[in-house]
Order: sequence, then structure tokens, then C-alpha cells
Amino acid sequence: MKTYRKELWFETSKRRELINMTGAVASCLVESGIREGLILCNAMHITASVFINDNESGLHSDFELWLEGLAPEKPYSRYQHNGYEDNADAHLKRTIMGREVVVAVTDAKLDLGPWEQIFYGEFDGKRKKRVLVKIIGE
Repeated sequence: MKTYRKELWFETSKRRELINMTGAVASCLVESGIREGLILCNAMHITASVFINDNESGLHSDFELWLEGLAPEKPYSRYQHNGYEDNADAHLKRTIMGREVVVAVTDAKLDLGPWEQIFYGEFDGKRKKRVLVKIIGE
């Protein structure tokens, strides 16, 4: 069995942002030379997420509104965690959206559904953060 590891780095210009990272993950797969196996992609920061969904701008706006409704950024005094950093909402948003995804590799391709894309979700941005891509297989 072969293994491959790479870190993808993201730096957003906004506090909250969704980035389609499907192409970057597909490039990692090509680099790995693995044709059959599994890919793990996980956010290496506790205020960021990796998830799979549709790449549709209306849905992305819906995520923003839904997450803000569940865990609004302000008032900062709403959260016990806030003190040194005012990012408790980002921790909660990450918990809702998840830490990682696993994608099957079949015939050297990402085995995704017809509308599925892999996203990096940033909830406390404007700084450099990373996603681990780990591929195992043959």
C-alpha cells in the first residue's frame, strides 16, 4: 500500500469564507500516483471545516445565514469562551460543519457524486491555515 501526505494552505480575505478545494485535492491525487484507495481531507484548525456539498452560490449564502442564526458572531459577550479572541462562534460553526471528509478513489479519480464538491470552510479567517490531505491505497 502507498501513502501520500500534503498540506494545503489557505488565507482568506474575510472572516468567513467557503473555498472550493476539489481541484487542489484532485491535483494531490495525481501527484500521489494512487489509483484505488481513500483520501482524507481534514482542517488542521479548530475554527475551520472541510465538508462536501454543492457548489452553488445560493446554497453558500444559505449556509452563511443558517450558521449565523445558530451561532451569531456578535454580541461577543454572548459566549463564555470569548476573552483573548472573540471567536467562540467560529468554534461552534466548525463543529456543525465538521472537521473532515473521506472520499473514495476509483480508477485514479475522486469518486464523488454528480454535484459533490469538497470545500474548505473558514469561520475565523484573515490568517493562514492548513488542510491535511492524506491518501492511502494502491
